[in-house]
Amino acid sequence: MKIESSPKNKIITFLFLMILFSSIFYYFILSAGSLQAQGGLYVLGLMWCPGAAGMITQLLYERTLRGLGWKFGKFKYLAIAYLLPIGYCLISYGITWISGLGHFPNNEFVKIIQGSFPAETSSTGVLILLYILMMATLGLPGGIISGIGEEIGWRGFFVPELCKVTSYTKAMFISGIVWMIWHMPLIFFSDYNLPGVPKIYAAAMFTLLIIGISFAFGWLRMVSGSLWPAAILHASHNLFVQNVFTPLTEQTTITPYIIDEFGAGLTLMGIIIGIYFWRKGKDLPNSISTIPQNV
Repeated sequence: MKIESSPKNKIITFLFLMILFSSIFYYFILSAGSLQAQGGLYVLGLMWCPGAAGMITQLLYERTLRGLGWKFGKFKYLAIAYLLPIGYCLISYGITWISGLGHFPNNEFVKIIQGSFPAETSSTGVLILLYILMMATLGLPGGIISGIGEEIGWRGFFVPELCKVTSYTKAMFISGIVWMIWHMPLIFFSDYNLPGVPKIYAAAMFTLLIIGISFAFGWLRMVSGSLWPAAILHASHNLFVQNVFTPLTEQTTITPYIIDEFGAGLTLMGIIIGIYFWRKGKDLPNSISTIPQNV
């Protein structure tokens, strides 16, 4: 018997499966108290829970995985996705460094990365440049492997289904709220935070950031018809925030309140980005059926 394929039924099923699958990995991560448990494999598994839920739901109702946006779409949207985090990190962290709220570079981190390059590479500037280039190229595929797991679910499945039953603005806001709540157990009961930052402050900053950038993620998905720009944006954000800008910032007492996903700097950028892509979303077609879909 074929299950009635309505957007509301599909959304409810997706959310149920996503919570069910995620609870397994929450248990292992929270029991260990660290995202690094088992070398990060539990986190990788958690990040694939939305994707698994989205694909299973699509198969249950449509008997196919078509419709999730598998094709790459236009290159310009992939480029925007990759470059956007570099832009808002440069602004946010640049202001932090210039104002003295944090310092650049973090000499302790420079000593750590020095072992990854030939001994004759002694210049701090050259070391940092080589490290950034290595992360910006070789580090991206690994980020996509984990990020695509989330994005198959959040933007490949969830956002288009939401857009069938409500407005662009509400769909982006709802998807951002759900995405944010999904992260909260890690913030409150694990070490997904910066040392010294109260959990309630980190959660508040993270909430505003996530809701803001959800508009960028959703807009890229809907305008391109592809989930890949969202996957690249996810990978690029994690890569440059967690592996480049934060570790290269020497922290003072106030710095953890400003930088990373739990600080006011990126949160402010997230709000600005959210407003910008909210306004751009008004130019999207009213009907989901008229938006290009790369199956």
